[in-house]
Amino acid sequence: MRIARLLGTVLGTTLLTTTAVLTAPAHAGPAAPPAGSVDRTSLDRAALRDSLDAIHEAGMYGVFSSVRDGGERWTGASGVADVETGRPVTPGMRHRVGSISKTFTSVALLQQVERGRLRLDAPIGDYLPDLIPGERGRQITVRMLLNHTSHIGDYIAGAFPSLVEGSTASLDEERFRSIRPGELVRLGLAAPATGRPGELPGSYSNTNYVIAGLLLQKVTGQDAEKYITRKVIDRAGLRHTSFPRTPYIKGPHPRMYESFYGLIDPPRDYSVYDMSWAYTAGAVVSTTDDLNRFYRALLGGKLIGKAALDEMTRTVPVSGLDYGLGIYALEMPCGRFWGHDGAVFGAGTTALSSRDGKRQVALAQNLMKYQRVDENGDIEPHAIDNALYAYVVRALCPADSGSAAGSAPGAGLVSPEDARGGLSKRLPGIDHSQLTSSLKFGQLSH
Repeated sequence: MRIARLLGTVLGTTLLTTTAVLTAPAHAGPAAPPAGSVDRTSLDRAALRDSLDAIHEAGMYGVFSSVRDGGERWTGASGVADVETGRPVTPGMRHRVGSISKTFTSVALLQQVERGRLRLDAPIGDYLPDLIPGERGRQITVRMLLNHTSHIGDYIAGAFPSLVEGSTASLDEERFRSIRPGELVRLGLAAPATGRPGELPGSYSNTNYVIAGLLLQKVTGQDAEKYITRKVIDRAGLRHTSFPRTPYIKGPHPRMYESFYGLIDPPRDYSVYDMSWAYTAGAVVSTTDDLNRFYRALLGGKLIGKAALDEMTRTVPVSGLDYGLGIYALEMPCGRFWGHDGAVFGAGTTALSSRDGKRQVALAQNLMKYQRVDENGDIEPHAIDNALYAYVVRALCPADSGSAAGSAPGAGLVSPEDARGGLSKRLPGIDHSQLTSSLKFGQLSH
């Protein structure tokens, strides 16, 4: 197979943050509910099971999820954790959650703001003058790091240099490499800036949250990952969430398969990987139930106070999202939800909650970048995308809630007009990696 002109956006859209989970293609039809009514105060378990099975039937290897509505909860899984043995996925499996880690890191820094050790609008150079010296250090504030308006470039291309040459060889060559966060920052600072500090819209960059981890370490005098574990993970009561200490995941977990838009064929297992390249921007391992518990604790004011939470949920436009401080807001057919999504090689995760924390979904998948790229370098839509979106809508928006704005009776949760043109404007179509303008691709083959 040959791919003519693979654009930089293809490399960027699902490294640490994923777009596939919630982006409905322009041609998608309505996410229609099954026949029968659903009590809006209870979970339609049969419909959730059918919707989750549909993701596997569309081609996803394995998918598992946790849904909550008030005091009620449902967990489910469909498909395989290992394509060779046929071992099934199960609801409680651990998973690499990618950029959902950013919410954890942001919470830890906001705790320092509450303690008066850190000021959101202070220049980062006040705290890390050697790491970010000169004019950049004076112009970029802590807030700009957390809401991605620093316009510091992404380090991904530098950390995985073969991607610039149109090859995925770096993914294997760097599997067991340990890279220090300071080196990741150096690579990000060396990448082309995407604008002026503070300029809107912002531009999503993983470098911001590596710097955030080093900042946390500076103001607390403690290892950032250990601090987040004690003050955020443990405080939220998460029993299956951690930063990995080795390339291996402890406990039950699926294998995690990466296709990279057909360049890796058949998809390869990357569940064993040194995650130092993601650090506090994306190294966390968790479960879908723990993620729901985490966002419920956060939005309920158990991890930071009201003033800090208000700052966290003040959004600015960033790469097509309404982005706050390590969290974004997403408009769904039945209202606004808060959370984050994430992806690393082979693993994708999404977690969304209503503002009161009562309605939640967390979803994990073990096949990434399964789409193909056409001759123009554009990502072709896939049936999995439709099924993923339909499931998330089913989980968050009860069929009889009457909140599907613009839908005719019986039309389902998403109107045909919305499905055809509106979804791309309010779902996470993230071009975040800074690779778009800096990488040049010729023809690729494998």
